[in-house]
Amino acid sequence: MLSLCCVLALLVLSCPEICGTNAGVKVKLTQKGLEYGRQIGVTTLLDQFKTIKVPDFSGSEEVSPIGKVSYSLTGIKVINVGLPQSEVALVPGTGVSLTISNAYINLHGDWRVKYLGIISDSGCFDLVVSELSISTTVTIQSDDTGHPVVSSANCAASAGQASVTFHGGASWLYNLFSSYIDDALRSVLQRKICPLISDAIHNLNPYLKALNVLAKVNQYAEIEYSMVESPVISTSSIDLSLKGEFYNIGEHKEPLFAPTPFSLPPDESNMLYMGISAFTANSAGFVYNNAGALSLRITDDMIPSSSPFRLNTKTFGTFIPQIAKQYPDLMMELLVKAATAPTVTFTPNNLTLQANATITAYAIQPNTTLTTLFNLNVVSNKGQTVVEVKSLDSIFQMVLKAAVIAEVNDLLQQGFPLPAIGELNLVNTQLVIMKDYLLIGTDIHFTA
Repeated sequence: MLSLCCVLALLVLSCPEICGTNAGVKVKLTQKGLEYGRQIGVTTLLDQFKTIKVPDFSGSEEVSPIGKVSYSLTGIKVINVGLPQSEVALVPGTGVSLTISNAYINLHGDWRVKYLGIISDSGCFDLVVSELSISTTVTIQSDDTGHPVVSSANCAASAGQASVTFHGGASWLYNLFSSYIDDALRSVLQRKICPLISDAIHNLNPYLKALNVLAKVNQYAEIEYSMVESPVISTSSIDLSLKGEFYNIGEHKEPLFAPTPFSLPPDESNMLYMGISAFTANSAGFVYNNAGALSLRITDDMIPSSSPFRLNTKTFGTFIPQIAKQYPDLMMELLVKAATAPTVTFTPNNLTLQANATITAYAIQPNTTLTTLFNLNVVSNKGQTVVEVKSLDSIFQMVLKAAVIAEVNDLLQQGFPLPAIGELNLVNTQLVIMKDYLLIGTDIHFTA
């Protein structure tokens, strides 16, 4: 159950006062994902049941033909639990229901009896409780700090049969009144199960309380995961709308653009779907540009050794002869710097990046000082400068592809932190570019 809640809790984060705005990120947990949560949750629940504490108890019964028998049962421990049948279902508007049927629990303990006023005997016993049924609903709410809170509601447990067998001493005689013990132990277990489940679910809340809805990405940026509206729970999925916006560290300045409404497709072949809008990507560009982080110095060692073009005045002199004449046989350095925040546009199966940048070319003097050669203004792959640079298109395309794109890929590979409990790995992941958003369909592998 704890692991099942973990799968849900990774998605249900908070709902602050911004409710009603469009989402930058949308997430859908499907019935397939819920079923995986059931599988790993049952394993955890088995371990929880093994911790059930059955108290010592005693009593007396009239047993024919020996009369009144006083008994006590002590040291009762759960030695085995079986949960052969279980299922989960979404409860629209509430949360998740869990139903377990035909479960069984094996217990072992010690017995002691006294009868006829003077005769005492002792031994051990085994108890099997079978046809055990459990049902509960996990509700998902938000506390006053905006963090998710889970609880158990409408829990019910019933044990169909209980059978105790005494061993040692005159156990053949005491088995005659085992039915009295059966009923007493079955009643005790029934009373223990629902509080155990409730506690197991409640114990997840401290972990949820520690979830950050605002996570640091690096020294420039942080990302907010808060929900912009309450989760929509249907019979087939849990759909969440998250803010998904980047901010400068400690400075939450809103950009002039806003998220465009979008909806995830009805596909449910994966456990989890996530839609990342162009707004989220563009908020990152806005933040990094504000921080002055969108600049890159390109040197020759960043160009593949197999390339025929080298970053030196000889190569550039082929296109601009003045450079080779004034600064012969010098290595060069390029400073690429964003003039405005870049923008990303998603259309079906296509991603377009528009950027305004300046490229400043330097000659590296023998004493390592830099001498400016020219400045180039680049607007969406088109440029103008004080010299004719049309013939430079091919070399700049090669340089930018080799250096800038490599740097961008390195940044993307670093990713950004997600709130997590245990280890949540994404497997069988597929990525599709849709209109206005990037769709990620994936399955989940959880390690506690």
